[in-house]
Amino acid sequence: MLIQLPILFVAQVAGIWLFYVQHQFDGVYWSRQSQWDFLTASLEGGSYYKLPKVLQWFTGNIGYHHIHHLDSRIPNYRLPKVQKALPEVQSAPTLGLFTSFKSLRYRLWDEKQQKMVGFGG
Repeated sequence: MLIQLPILFVAQVAGIWLFYVQHQFDGVYWSRQSQWDFLTASLEGGSYYKLPKVLQWFTGNIGYHHIHHLDSRIPNYRLPKVQKALPEVQSAPTLGLFTSFKSLRYRLWDEKQQKMVGFGG
């Protein structure tokens, strides 16, 4: 039981981080419902989080989040093949492990500036 708690904590933090970073990045697409577009939201509202192979494996290829938004029925083990096969999905915003830490400063969507900002603006 004592060993399980730290493992669960790390897994929860990793899950929250993966979800957050793939939706809160510089250049992300956000739009009100009347102007929202499924294809644009899928390819520009979720990122391709390019992780080292070992982390890619541990996370079940969740770095291919933009493809998941297009079709959640694609099994996680096929996501890398879809990425290679379809040039259309290769244009999604790409984040690396270290560059993704810039996402920590983004908290709010500024509608006037059409970009993510921190609490300071």
